[in-house]
Amino acid sequence: MTILSKNSIFAIMKKILTAVLVIASILLCQSPADACTNLIVGKKASADGSVICTYNCDGFGFAASLGFYRPGRHEKGEMIAIRQGWGPDAKINYIPQVEYTYGVAGLVNEKQVSIVETTWNGRKELRNPDGWLDYFTLMNLTLQRASSAREAIGIMHFLVQEYGYNSTGESFAVCDKDEAWIMELIGKGPGRKGAVWVAMRLPDDCITGYANSSRIRQFPPGR
Repeated sequence: MTILSKNSIFAIMKKILTAVLVIASILLCQSPADACTNLIVGKKASADGSVICTYNCDGFGFAASLGFYRPGRHEKGEMIAIRQGWGPDAKINYIPQVEYTYGVAGLVNEKQVSIVETTWNGRKELRNPDGWLDYFTLMNLTLQRASSAREAIGIMHFLVQEYGYNSTGESFAVCDKDEAWIMELIGKGPGRKGAVWVAMRLPDDCITGYANSSRIRQFPPGR
């Protein structure tokens, strides 16, 4: 048995107390992270030839149940409800349903199309509060209607042109089993439907990651 002197005991207790204070100081200095992070891997950059699209959403307590939409055919003239805004003051608008919708689990559909996002806000005066679609509703509607990443980009363009977009600047990763794209979108301002957007394909042998910032800095105009 080892018997510690009073000085040794005090020294150990001092080290423990110091460690506790350091950890407490670090925790107190931490601020909550409201970051959405996207990581995209082209099919020639992955070990098994898969396109990889990952999403980490740390905003507004996003640990929630997994959304699920059944596939199905729909009658001509069928309408679906769209929530405009959040909370108890949200308005309900109705838009025409398409003839067939794909099954969706979370943010990927049965055709292996996935759409994830990260918010970069952009210029506040370009937000259109009268638009019907926020970014998440836009993603869900598109996943129910798109069979490829390229088709998804076209559908997103159509939807905001038709019904208006009410969120701020957003960077979407739009992927399928063969291609990975980045689409960046922002509104045109109050009372104006549509959006200003650009989309670029990630080269198959590349990877990229980004969070809460616009990823596309240069692009060839007119293509």
